[in-house]
Formats: sequence, structure tokens, C-alpha cells
Amino acid sequence: MIGYLVLENGDIFEGERIGYNTDTACEVVFNTGMVGYIETFTDPSYAGQGIVMTYPLIGNYGIIPEDTESNRIWAKAIFIHDLAEFESNFRTKQNLDKYLKDYRIPGLTKVNTRKLTKVLRNSGTMKGYLTSNINNMNEIKERIKAYEVGKVVDMVTSKEIKTYGKGKSKKVALIDYGFKHNIVNSLLKRDVEVTVFPANTTAERIIAFKPDGIMLSNGPGDPQNCEFQIRTLKRLYEENIPIFGICLGHQLMGIATGAKTAKLKYGHRGPNHPVKDLKKDRVYITSQNHGYYILEDSINPKIAEVSHINLNDDTVEGLRYKNKKICTVQFHPEACPGPEDTAYLFDEFVKTIGTIRN
Repeated sequence: MIGYLVLENGDIFEGERIGYNTDTACEVVFNTGMVGYIETFTDPSYAGQGIVMTYPLIGNYGIIPEDTESNRIWAKAIFIHDLAEFESNFRTKQNLDKYLKDYRIPGLTKVNTRKLTKVLRNSGTMKGYLTSNINNMNEIKERIKAYEVGKVVDMVTSKEIKTYGKGKSKKVALIDYGFKHNIVNSLLKRDVEVTVFPANTTAERIIAFKPDGIMLSNGPGDPQNCEFQIRTLKRLYEENIPIFGICLGHQLMGIATGAKTAKLKYGHRGPNHPVKDLKKDRVYITSQNHGYYILEDSINPKIAEVSHINLNDDTVEGLRYKNKKICTVQFHPEACPGPEDTAYLFDEFVKTIGTIRN
């Protein structure tokens, strides 16, 4: 069946329908990863978005449940150039098309993803509409205009408190704005007990838990829409608890301490973004997935200093807070797949959270 992606600027991209047969509006973004489509599609940070995969062949190793970053696909749609006819991997459990159908996610294959990516790079991230019928263009334009990603953190966060592992020395409270499984796995590898708290948990509840440290997870959407979470972090900032934030967690802590955020033209999404650690004077290749960033000029120098910068566009990639045991980064040190060079940040965090509990 023929399908179409209609962008808000009027461009139309034709392809063949895959996955669940439904029409949907979404924010259209692109990912430059050559591998890792399983982790990408199941990353909660993509909630509300349609993902364009720039690497042409997708689905060639099927779906491997152990490699997912959450319990479902969060992307609203996917757009690819070529869907592998056969999956080939001894760990695979099903093919991508069936996986999309199971979670009622539509998609298109045979799309000119090179051209589509160039449009997004030149014009910026746009809203779009996936459909099989473009005869009702006025209605499609209205649906595109009306679509908003909205407060998607409330949709992706955990519904209850859950503990992972039994760390002998330290316990960490992970505030879940849409966490990836590998954040928990990265802490468990370091003998840390992790308790996941929903995003709507109060600061008082987290403080009463008496954690040795607090993790702020990644997540989807505009950080300015997270009013409750920002108020919570303002309160937690007053405590002397070590905090490590990733991606959305980085942005929310920044806003909570007076910084401002803005939307990138087309975002940073992929496992190949160069970032410089200013203290180490060393460049790392990082995995990223975000559409917003902290404005450097808005950071109060009495509160925090820039620790990492993006070498492609000089945007802020990390902050260290003065007189506080708080460090946050925009990229993903838990990247899987992707470079593991910045996993040292987990080591530094675990070292910061200190002594053995009684």
C-alpha cells in the first residue's frame, strides 16, 4: 500500500506502508545512527516524534527484546529507505514489521530519506502527517497545524516505585522522566541499588527515602512543559545530596537553577557527536537524542560552570554546579549501542555518593 508523509511546509514524501495501518501526526526528526534501531525506537525520549533513519537498511537483525531501552516503542512513526526482507541474527525473536504492528505504530519504507533529511537540516524540525490518502489536503494541513508533542513526560514515566538490584554500599533514587534501561544497568554494574521514582514524585518523598545519590533521567519533550518537575528540582537543589543528570534531567536542573533553554534547529540525534570535556581537555564521541539545549549566556556563573561543549555547534553539553555535588550532561554516557568513552561519568558519580551505609 502506498503511503505519504506530508510536512508542514507542503513537501510530500511517498513510500510503502509498513507496521500498523493508521494515520498519525508527529514531529519529524532524523537519527544518524548506522546501528541501534531497536534502542532508538524504544527510547522514551522519542515520544510524540516520527523518526527518519538516515542509514538506508533497517530491520536486518530483527527485534531482540534484551536490547530494548523500555517496554515498548515510543516513536509515533518511523520512516526508512529499505526494510530488510529477512532478519538475520541468532538472538532475534521477530521482524520489525510485526513489532511495529504489535505496538500499533505506522511507518513508511522506500522513502527518499536522504532528501528528507536534507529538508529537515535546511528548514529545521517540522511537524508532519503520515497518511494513505492525500486527496483531503486541507484537512491534513489542519491536523498538522493542531498537533503538539505536549507534556509527554507524564505519558512515559513509571506508574509506580520499583527497585532494581541490591547494592551492598549505595542506593540511588532515579527520577524517571522516561529513563532508558541502560541507565539502570550502568548503575547496577557499579554495585548500586537503584530505586525508580515516577516523575510526579514530590521532593519530600525522595528526601524521605534518604538516597545516597539522585539520578535525573533522559526524557521527551520541551523541558519548559515540566513545571512540577522543575519545582521538585528546586527543592532537591537545596539538599546536600549528590545528583547526576542526563539529557532532559540536565535541562531541568538548569532551568531549576535559573538557566533558560531553546530549541535546536534540527536537534542532535545519533551516536556520533563530538563533545569536549573542558576539565580533561579531551574530546569524546557521544550518543545524543535531544531537540533542546541550555543557553550558555543564561547560566549564573555563581551557580554552575560549563563542563562540556559540543564541537559541532559549541552548544552546552554539561554543567558542574559550584559548592554542590551536582553534575549534569546533555549527551548519553550510558549509550547502547554507541561509544562507551564517557561511561567514566558514572564512575565519578558513584565515587561522589560516598560511604558504605549502616
